[in-house]
Amino acid sequence: MGKAPAIEASDILWDLWESGQTTADLPARLKPATRRDGYKIQAGLDARASKPRWGWKIAATSAAGQKHINVDGPIAGRIPAERVVANGATLPLAGNFMRVCEPEFAFRFGRDLPHRPEPYSQSEVLAAVDTLHLAIELPSSRFTDFTAVGGPSLIADDACAHHVVAGPAVTADWRSIDLSKHAVVATLARGFERTGSGANVLGDPRVALTWLVEELRALGITIRRGESAITGTCMVPVDVQPGDVFSADYGVLGTIGCRLAE
Repeated sequence: MGKAPAIEASDILWDLWESGQTTADLPARLKPATRRDGYKIQAGLDARASKPRWGWKIAATSAAGQKHINVDGPIAGRIPAERVVANGATLPLAGNFMRVCEPEFAFRFGRDLPHRPEPYSQSEVLAAVDTLHLAIELPSSRFTDFTAVGGPSLIADDACAHHVVAGPAVTADWRSIDLSKHAVVATLARGFERTGSGANVLGDPRVALTWLVEELRALGITIRRGESAITGTCMVPVDVQPGDVFSADYGVLGTIGCRLAE
């Protein structure tokens, strides 16, 4: 896919995102045929954002997440800074067509991971991480039936990014904890509870983070100091509705929550 059609497709998706509307599909001449085409379209979103990029996300790092959007493996996306809110914030569900909350781990980088020919090891990736944060993602899509458009189009659709709730840096010694076994309990104030764990995130959130770094490295992208990455839902996404109060308890790592506007 050339630069001009990639920008045109990106503009269509950004305008849908901003207006809270959906489309059945991109025009045939703009529909990405490969993952790399999807990332070319996605890259155009940075130019439309009003602030520097907050960071990155991974979608479909669990069997439940893959089933939810009908893909066979993880995909990466960008998170615009204007789509990130603080712990406890109230968020609208208008314009959100998935209407789920996903408790996630977020890693903030303390130094660049520049593009290079050789792969990054997990130990190198973790050495570049400055702080761990708790996060909740509220994903959505610009496609009316996001299960039908295929992986490359969902990559173009920014891997179903929409809103992220990000907490402050975790003060506990998270590096000494086996995140693959760490439990997370999600609740809704109206009476609902679901349990998940880091094992649902590609087996381990640290493995997922390394996958993301490698996915971006293969695309020639440098992860910048100060950027963050959310690594995927720790559980089956929790269905929410206007007026809900959602919280996720990560035990010694802390809690995070948000309210969905009426």
